[in-house]
Amino acid sequence: MRFTLEELADVAPGHTVEVRVPPDGAVQAVAGPRHTRGTPPNVVEMDPQTWLELATGALTWDDAVRDARVRASGERADLADWLPLQAARERPGR
Repeated sequence: MRFTLEELADVAPGHTVEVRVPPDGAVQAVAGPRHTRGTPPNVVEMDPQTWLELATGALTWDDAVRDARVRASGERADLADWLPLQAARERPGR
């Protein structure tokens, strides 16, 4: 679980969005303004099963939001551009 969160931070570096997958971990990702105190203005939270489905491409961001499997607040709290993670993305010629 922690590795996939770290992978997100690698493909979407920054500190604008805090992605939380309790109780397994949290990372800050996505370029933009950095927050320094208190609750970040952009927070994404979900359960571990939902995170793994998003990370591997078994679930789309839009479907997860529509089905209320993801709680996302803030104008930058949209991870659709970075999911599924690189290792799960289809590659040309495969």
